[in-house]
Amino acid sequence: MIVFIHDHEALLFWLTIASVIGLIASLVLIPWIVIQIPSDYFSHKKRQKHQWRNYPPIIRLVFILLKNVLGIFFIIGGIAMLALPGQGILTIITGLLFMDFPSKYKVERWIIKRPAILKSVNQLRVKAKQSPLEV
Repeated sequence: MIVFIHDHEALLFWLTIASVIGLIASLVLIPWIVIQIPSDYFSHKKRQKHQWRNYPPIIRLVFILLKNVLGIFFIIGGIAMLALPGQGILTIITGLLFMDFPSKYKVERWIIKRPAILKSVNQLRVKAKQSPLEV
């Protein structure tokens, strides 16, 4: 084990730096993103119309692609944070919110309806003087 650490000092150093940056970013960005969710986002049976529908198709495609890539990064980071320092579950949920896939809205509603998750999210929102999420 000590030989591995000695042979890979630079790699371990950069992984440590990335982990610390990820921790700080998750502590700042995830609560901010959760606060930005409209309070009535989960109150509808079906997802509301997308705000980008009036833009040209190429703009929508680029936006959706970037949003999905960002969501994948959040999910991968959240999975890593389950073992590393950070808010793993909340980061995974945020990644799911960014991504587009069939039945996404049903999955989001199912996740947010879990009492522990809804309580945590609403506590963040109350601290930021935002109204709680309506489910």
